[in-house]
Amino acid sequence: MKIRMNTDFFMTIKLRQFYNLYHIAIAIVIGIKSNAQAIKIHEGPADKSGICEPSISIDPTNPLNIYAASILDNFYQSMDGGRSWTLEKISSSYGVWGDPCVITDQDGRIYYFHLSDPEGTNWRSDSILDRIVCQTKDGPNDSFNNGSFTAVNGKKHDKEWAAYDPATGRIGLSWTQFDRYGTEDRDCFSTILYSYSDDRGQTWSKPMDLSSLKGDCIDDDGTAEGAVPAFGLKGETYIGWALNKTIYISIIEKNGNLKTNSIARQRAGWTQNYAGFSRANGMPITVVDHSYGPHRGRIYVCWGDKNKTFGGEIYVSYSDNNGKTWCDPIRISKGGNSHQFLPWLTVDPITGHLYAVYYDRRHTKSATETNVFMAYSHDSGKNWTEFKINEMSFHPSDKAFMGDYNHISAFDGVIRPIWTQLNEGKKSVWTYIHNEK
Repeated sequence: MKIRMNTDFFMTIKLRQFYNLYHIAIAIVIGIKSNAQAIKIHEGPADKSGICEPSISIDPTNPLNIYAASILDNFYQSMDGGRSWTLEKISSSYGVWGDPCVITDQDGRIYYFHLSDPEGTNWRSDSILDRIVCQTKDGPNDSFNNGSFTAVNGKKHDKEWAAYDPATGRIGLSWTQFDRYGTEDRDCFSTILYSYSDDRGQTWSKPMDLSSLKGDCIDDDGTAEGAVPAFGLKGETYIGWALNKTIYISIIEKNGNLKTNSIARQRAGWTQNYAGFSRANGMPITVVDHSYGPHRGRIYVCWGDKNKTFGGEIYVSYSDNNGKTWCDPIRISKGGNSHQFLPWLTVDPITGHLYAVYYDRRHTKSATETNVFMAYSHDSGKNWTEFKINEMSFHPSDKAFMGDYNHISAFDGVIRPIWTQLNEGKKSVWTYIHNEK
């Protein structure tokens, strides 16, 4: 297929923003630059399949339009910068079974990725998780289509994540394939797959197997998981993932050649636990700086780990030579020996500034008391500033699944984290209004 070229994406975005005086006027009226504020998006019961695992995406054509999702089938959209939200239930003939990932491309097209349940009977069906589904719509006033999907091969497909390439319009998608989900059978394996679409999510390439190292199918540290793709500046694709207490990076070069390097040891493995969180993933997040700042093209990988001295910690490493070598891991938090965990990282494609969101337990009064922190770095990861963003502390419970991830999105000084809380027997997803202009 031919890749649709867009060689001056960011100049196009700037021109759109400059000429769209209507949107600028609305931003002034609603006070998009006013004081920061935590906003509750959605609240519901604390059951296992209830609201959590949120994803969020800022529309680069109009940052007042922000889209989000949570399990199992929730889609949210805001047209006022994240201050108010509408809720829509997603449906597809291929089924909707969680792990939502929302991204927006350079034309304002929204992509909602999720797991499958084509027979609608969940784990009673052998076909559950038989593919990764992508549903799309063009802008906030359109409706989602029924969706496209990746190859169906009789195996289980889980924990997907997606990214778009602003230079070409390509959509990249990576995930974990299980021979059989949750089995201890030593003849069953997990591997990282990657597929892409060059026609705005209508069709997908044959999945590429990235894992020369195979994991088990238990869905624990010995399973290959955590695949998050990011596009480089020269047609290459980077996918970080974790297996057996090691963080890896797979590099798909423009000519299709595949290389896999290790980045760092992960002492606690990607499956971690903290009081109230029976599992708090430390799986890696991969991003690339597409700005025209001093570190354009730098690759960042962020993950969670445990340190005997400091407790749970968030780490970032970067590479300036296309993933060949990596700097020593940098601790984001300076919170002493308190726990920081379940991170996500993003880079603003206009400014090059880094932003992270994570749970935090500094200065708390009990083992389960939890807050949410955001951190930013304006010097490409060397120094970080942290601050609390939730209104009130919460107390998670092992009986209420809190999800495998939170998320954060940034575009041209508009930053929106999203996270899950548990308060008074109800789970909820929140965002935070943070604008740097």
